[in-house]
Amino acid sequence: MCGIVGVLSLDDKLVCTPDVLERMANIIVHRGPDSNGVFISKTKKCGFAFRRLSIIDLSPAGNQPMSTTDGNITIVFNGEIYNYLKLRNELIEKGYNFRSRSDTEVILYGYKEWGFDVVKRLSGMFAFVIWDEVSKVLFGARDRIGKKPLYYYFQDNVFIFASEIKSILLHPKVSKQTNFGEIANYLNFGASTNRNTLFKNILKIPPAHFFTLSLDGVMKIHRYWNPFILGSNTDITEEEAKIEIIRLLRQAVEDRMMSDVPFGVFLSGGIDSSLNVALMAELMNRPVDTFTVGFKELQKYNELHYAKKIVELFRTNHHEILIDSKDAYNVLYDLVWFEDEPNADPVCIPLYYLSKLTRSSGTIVVQVGEGSDEQFVGYKWLLRDYKFYKSAWQLFVQLWGPLKRFAYFSAKPFFNMLHQYLPLDILRRATYGEEYYWSGISIFPPEEMKHFLKKKFNSYLSLPWGYVKELYETANNLSPTKVNFLQWVLFVEISQRLPELLLMRIDKMGMANSIEARVPFLDHRLIEFTMSLPEKLKVPDGHTTKYLLKKAIEGILPNDIIHRKKQGFWAPINEWLRNEWYNFASSKINNSNLFKHMFNFDYLNFILHMHRKGKGKYGFRIFTLLNLALWYEKFFQNQNLD
Repeated sequence: MCGIVGVLSLDDKLVCTPDVLERMANIIVHRGPDSNGVFISKTKKCGFAFRRLSIIDLSPAGNQPMSTTDGNITIVFNGEIYNYLKLRNELIEKGYNFRSRSDTEVILYGYKEWGFDVVKRLSGMFAFVIWDEVSKVLFGARDRIGKKPLYYYFQDNVFIFASEIKSILLHPKVSKQTNFGEIANYLNFGASTNRNTLFKNILKIPPAHFFTLSLDGVMKIHRYWNPFILGSNTDITEEEAKIEIIRLLRQAVEDRMMSDVPFGVFLSGGIDSSLNVALMAELMNRPVDTFTVGFKELQKYNELHYAKKIVELFRTNHHEILIDSKDAYNVLYDLVWFEDEPNADPVCIPLYYLSKLTRSSGTIVVQVGEGSDEQFVGYKWLLRDYKFYKSAWQLFVQLWGPLKRFAYFSAKPFFNMLHQYLPLDILRRATYGEEYYWSGISIFPPEEMKHFLKKKFNSYLSLPWGYVKELYETANNLSPTKVNFLQWVLFVEISQRLPELLLMRIDKMGMANSIEARVPFLDHRLIEFTMSLPEKLKVPDGHTTKYLLKKAIEGILPNDIIHRKKQGFWAPINEWLRNEWYNFASSKINNSNLFKHMFNFDYLNFILHMHRKGKGKYGFRIFTLLNLALWYEKFFQNQNLD
């Protein structure tokens, strides 16, 4: 896990200089406090810089940027390749000689042997960029699920990339500007999309894609992974599915124990993190290091007693930290800085402190439980959505068009009066031929944004659906068979919410404290398998969340852990924003120059007032707005836009 930056100049008058590259790398020193390095190509048109967090091969031989012995190919790489030993042996058999034990060198010589197809052979989490001095091509990739970020800027014949946006902003050719259209996507999804950011002209390489850029200025972005590769496994039995799930999970956990530094598990006490502990304990001859965060007050949010059951059962070496509203308030400005873009998930707060605890204990690598709920229908709202889609939605969309529009316009005043904007937006989607599922829960759906977005920005209201529509079209093109609802869900999730909200909170909060997080449930082989499973295996009874996973792990975890009511990892923002944080949040929202430029304040103050009075749970929406206001203040010094 590291921080990478680089520049390719297509302008004859502009060359790469070490001082600029070093400044770009040093601002993300938290991603790599152990060592650094700079590379400048022979023509000085390409330059890389690097910050290292040493995980595999701690010697200087693993330092980057790393070049082949002939100096023709150079790489900067962020992440871990779990099958690198297998690939290394394959390359040795082909005659390659290695100077290190690092996975970085495997990608380097893998590219020399297999070219762009090397990315298809890698199992792991990664963002890397390679400069080929012979072909004069820049080649880079982001892993299949997007566990590692890769941002870029390409304007005026200069291409700049980095692990974090703040590095790109330091380049003298980059002008820092707000991408106003992407704000509508943030308000709906809680994060920017998988290809764009809230900074104008700064983009992302999407998950499961690689890019090439030649000196003639032609940049191409290609998808290299198809999660539908196994098709639809309609004949598989429940027993066969259970056996394969556990086999794949065991393999995923074992693969992610590869490390030359101490490793452990983030433990909440839920099924996913507890299963990580159980499967890791099978493979270890020492206690597993576990880490848990809770809240000093508002203990209804804590899962500490469930975590302690796992600690006692598997005799782990346990570490615990408790935080309160003051602790959370003290890091709000720090979080938006480390996030680069606002992330509306309040779990960033406890994750930051959990990562800090982990680093202070001397542990550098952790396994986390993200990705299970999306594959096994683990959220209650997802089960509700599944049943609604199969019943009322299907009936309504088949109605005569004018009748649907009559129903929508007739119901609209009542939904508006009750401030029920998400149901109204779902009715609008059904009326106008949009898809039901938009990746998680829309925080501010377009029907609600209409109430505070200034009219001159109304064109932005269509952006979330335009993006989702493209995701559905991509799934249709990739799948060899008709896509069912749960396949839609999983594809949309691995394309948007997982990489850009959940995995970015893990990456950014972990790296803020110089630790690496690994995600066994998001092993691409497991996703390919669960994507192929029929709906009848995942939701056989219509009311049990994670039915198939729960069946698969019987005997591995105690039944009171497997079948307990799901609580979820969250933060008490409803209470904090109603009490201790209210004046702060209200002031930041009402005084933001970004908000003055884009929003009408009547509705924003309405939800603040209603939340303060306890007449609704608007905390998530207020936190989404607060994060946006703090981000703008931090990166733009609240500059006046009028």
